[in-house]
Amino acid sequence: MKKLSVFTLILFFTFKVFAQTQKTDVLVIGNNNAAAAAAIQAVQSDVKVILLLQAGGFDIDPVVKDINSGIQLNFINKLTAKETFNKQDANTALTLLTDSLKKLTIIKNVNWIKANKSGNGWSLTLSNGQTIKAKILINTADIKLNNALKLNVPERQLWQTVDYLNNIYRTSIAAGKRVNNSNITQASLYRFLIPQQETFLWLADNSMLSGQAAGAIAAYGAFFNVKLSQVDVKKIQGELLKFKLNLIPFADVPINNPNWGAIQKTGVMGVIKGQTEDNQLYFIPEKEITTEEIKQPLKDHFYKAQIWFDDHTKPFLTLNDALDLVCYIGNKARESSEKEAQKKWKITYGFKTDFDLNKTVTRQELAVLLQDFSPPFLVTTDKEGNIQR
Repeated sequence: MKKLSVFTLILFFTFKVFAQTQKTDVLVIGNNNAAAAAAIQAVQSDVKVILLLQAGGFDIDPVVKDINSGIQLNFINKLTAKETFNKQDANTALTLLTDSLKKLTIIKNVNWIKANKSGNGWSLTLSNGQTIKAKILINTADIKLNNALKLNVPERQLWQTVDYLNNIYRTSIAAGKRVNNSNITQASLYRFLIPQQETFLWLADNSMLSGQAAGAIAAYGAFFNVKLSQVDVKKIQGELLKFKLNLIPFADVPINNPNWGAIQKTGVMGVIKGQTEDNQLYFIPEKEITTEEIKQPLKDHFYKAQIWFDDHTKPFLTLNDALDLVCYIGNKARESSEKEAQKKWKITYGFKTDFDLNKTVTRQELAVLLQDFSPPFLVTTDKEGNIQR
């Protein structure tokens, strides 16, 4: 009986210590807009997440005047009162978004009391006696935590105006936040990363848009066990598009447009550029596209485009021209591609016009054809957004 009692005690204390230590892929600290979206996206990207609120619930600021997309749009759609914002309604909406996420653990009314580096990751001791060990840490508001971890976090402006003279817009992973009365904004992946910090993200910007982007970065690092400086911008962009987050802030192309993804992918590469008016960026999907506006961008992306445009100098492109162009630069068979495009024209693409080879193509139609037959989105860029071929 003595041996059994000792054995039982050992098991008891072993279980107690184990129960007090939780391991997770991503730990998010905060109860604001950014923290909520970061945690949700990281789980959607298939990693285990703990969200430490340090309060009894979320403290969400009103979402106003942004170009809503992704988690922020889902959140707004779950609000009971769309016109009058209140904190209780916001908490209820977030509960609806988080309850079904099996890999998400939310800890409320518990503070961290000690924080340390643990190998390549992090270890936080909580006021309830628990310890959390995480591969990646996202801090959205707690400056004291940064100080406790002795982190030097430089101040930086996350959001930038989309400027087609600065190719950094091609590395955007969030877009459309209202800044200085303008929605022509984007946030580059490389603005999220902190020099010398490979498993830590500081997100002082309290936005669900940037929070969702941060969640995707953290999830990528944890899932593939890579340093955050090594995350692949194309993979992050693709993941965020999967969950309907704008990369480029086109005010006139809503998420429910069947060609939203194609327009986003073509737009973020700058092949078909938006037009600015009244502090908004417009794609103008139904406008007929000119040869002049796409000639140089396509030459930048595809070597073969130079040859094609040397032989085609008309000011506008017919559908026949557009199919010829995308098949030529994408090395696709013309006959089978035309049949595929015709089959998809109304059913998949949702176009109301007839499939007429003599019609002049619109900006939206060319974006779709490019994405299907010779996607510029797959062209590699460097950290400054310059094309790498």
